[in-house]
Amino acid sequence: MTVEDIRYRIPAERAAEFEAAYADAAEALAAAPECVGYELVRGIDEPDQYVFRTTWNAPKPQSPEQQREDHLKGYEGDITDRRTYEQTAVRGDGGAVPSLYEWLGGEEALLRLTEAFYREVLKDELLHPLFAGMNPEHPQHVALWLGEVFGGPSAYTDSHGGYRHMIRQHLGRGIQEKQRRRWVSLLMDAADEVGLPDDPEFRAAFTGYIEWGTRLAVINSQPGVKEYNAPMPKWNWGGHPPYRG
Repeated sequence: MTVEDIRYRIPAERAAEFEAAYADAAEALAAAPECVGYELVRGIDEPDQYVFRTTWNAPKPQSPEQQREDHLKGYEGDITDRRTYEQTAVRGDGGAVPSLYEWLGGEEALLRLTEAFYREVLKDELLHPLFAGMNPEHPQHVALWLGEVFGGPSAYTDSHGGYRHMIRQHLGRGIQEKQRRRWVSLLMDAADEVGLPDDPEFRAAFTGYIEWGTRLAVINSQPGVKEYNAPMPKWNWGGHPPYRG
């Protein structure tokens, strides 16, 4: 991804009209498929200083950029600096934002969840064939996986081989959509049973991952799919963008 910063110096008497102009200009960015996000920030110590930051998932395209420039022609002389950067792997949420792992109660809560869940899975006639002969430690392994996905320790990667290993577990199993739906339903029931947080924000993020992960498991279980590797999913409050290998 690339990040563009444009810095302005705008006197107080022009600040309101400048911000309004950028609100109009941003409509082109909101509609641009290459635009990941944007924000206009204003200096606290020096209120006449602004920075407009745009993140692109590809080299900056010309079409939305031109539309934005058309809205902002009157401010070209106010630009003090303009640079484009490339993102690195060093990024993440700060301590003010609890991880999903912390919010749900950590390792202990996930162990309660997976133990309650797989207890019901083994009694379910639709899912039992997929899990017949299941390793007794399987619930603990899945708890480690979920913990790492939701922002906890990298225990699954360290002890089980990460995403490649998880993909390998689904190859050739031919999981059906009706089995996936039952899996999701039983897990949601288990989440209620063990008292995972029920606030809408957490449940939306939690359900988002479960839907994403189970649908990918179905895809990876179909005939002809071969082992591959991909980054370990890292789920947060905003979800997880599509992986494009």
